[in-house]
Amino acid sequence: MTDILFPALAMGSVGLFLGILLAVASKIFAVQKDERAEAIAEVLPGANCGSCGYAGCSAYAAAISSDGAKINACSPGGQQVADAIAAIMGVKSEAVEEKCAVVLCNGDEETAADKYIYEGIEDCNVAVTLQGGGHKACSYGCLGYGSCSAVCQNNAITIENGIAVIDYDKCGGCGECEKACPKKLIKIVKKSTKYIVKCSSCDKGADMKAKCSVGCIGCKICEKNCPVQAITVENNHAVIDYEKCIGCGICAAKCPKKIIIALNEEATKVEQSN
Repeated sequence: MTDILFPALAMGSVGLFLGILLAVASKIFAVQKDERAEAIAEVLPGANCGSCGYAGCSAYAAAISSDGAKINACSPGGQQVADAIAAIMGVKSEAVEEKCAVVLCNGDEETAADKYIYEGIEDCNVAVTLQGGGHKACSYGCLGYGSCSAVCQNNAITIENGIAVIDYDKCGGCGECEKACPKKLIKIVKKSTKYIVKCSSCDKGADMKAKCSVGCIGCKICEKNCPVQAITVENNHAVIDYEKCIGCGICAAKCPKKIIIALNEEATKVEQSN
């Protein structure tokens, strides 16, 4: 009997000791949860888009609660989320600079020439990989197969006449469409941006004319007429420095291809008055 009892007691004692040891270790090495970070993560959209500059919503929440990150960096969440975070942190809310995506291409089915008729999976990444850059003669042009709209959580992107079109009112500027576009035609800008250049082609003017009737030809008329030197022609296409732009609309009025487009109502009113 003792041959069984003593080993059992010994094993039980060892088990009890190890259990107590683990319990003590769990208390000593326990990672304290930041309740504020958890509360902030709950009010964030959960898109994990990275537009705030962090890896995801949880990382951003932790940065706010422990590192003093700005509370107004979540563009998809907008002002409502910034106000909620401010209440959790017990600080004054800050205005959110809302952002949206823009498609820097204007060549639709009527204005952009095709190299061939594409018949295959309607996915931009597949078309670019398997079909030599896509069916359009302009290698920089939007293919219109909807890879961007497929990842948009706000249903802000539609494909119209073979080109991606963004509803700026619905767009939260999360940046998922920017990541999805293989041509890198989609950019995230502030909604306060006055004008955008709806072309990304780096082809020279003569080549561009043969491929797309609404492509930038690098004529520099916009550059020469800008009163604050906010627009320059780089790699054969116009580029706007949004920090310098005053929204006068002269570049849009002078552009012979009409590809400098007003992004908001304020800019539209200025353009119409020129």
